[in-house]
Amino acid sequence: MGKRIALVTGAGTGVGRAAALALFKAGYAVALAGRRMDALEETVGLAGAGVDALPFSADVAVPTQVDALFDAIAQRWGRLDLLFNNAGMNAPGVLLEDLPRDKWLEIVGVNLNGSFFCAQAAFRMMKEQSPQGGRIINNGSISAHTPRPDSIPYTATKHAITGLTKCLALDGRKYNIAAGQVDIGNAATPMTQRMQRGVKQANGELKPEPTMDVDDVGKAVVFMDSLSLDSNVFTMTIKATKMPFEGRG
Repeated sequence: MGKRIALVTGAGTGVGRAAALALFKAGYAVALAGRRMDALEETVGLAGAGVDALPFSADVAVPTQVDALFDAIAQRWGRLDLLFNNAGMNAPGVLLEDLPRDKWLEIVGVNLNGSFFCAQAAFRMMKEQSPQGGRIINNGSISAHTPRPDSIPYTATKHAITGLTKCLALDGRKYNIAAGQVDIGNAATPMTQRMQRGVKQANGELKPEPTMDVDDVGKAVVFMDSLSLDSNVFTMTIKATKMPFEGRG
């Protein structure tokens, strides 16, 4: 089989950018999806000359845009070997009772609906292609395990991602589709810059938290897909060594 084909959603910044760059370095052809084409093109530029890239502007919360994305992948390469379901968003810390309903709907739309829409489209492609099968990796987050204060929309969707991952892994068996989840804690990205200034703890105190190099997350995604489809990293937690997760709360 020739070059492996990957799709990374939310590839314009942060974890998605790091994963796309790691996949390029490992020799993959990569489709990069996100809402801002300029950010996607910047990611491709960081990968250097000669990479096989398809930057594609799409909002994963919109089914028709997801369909157009997968149509473009099919036309370009004719198959998909890896989906990294990474696109996600959070709300600034706000009291549960004060969270606007439209913000709840927006976060559910991207984090959960978008992950399902992309996974469903990947299933359809991986089921029909030859050789059959592929791998789906969902970005779960430490919040798939336990919440921070004032984080109900993000935490609820990330817990739901765990259920999505389990169903994908089970339902994918008959099509040789492996599904797993990477739960990331305090990777240094624009989304986590606030952690170095102070994060609200369970007792209400604000404390800075250690972070880790986001490039290590990209390496973890490449490792998870380096295995044959007979093997699957079902869950991987990768976190800043000194962040207060094990004793959180």
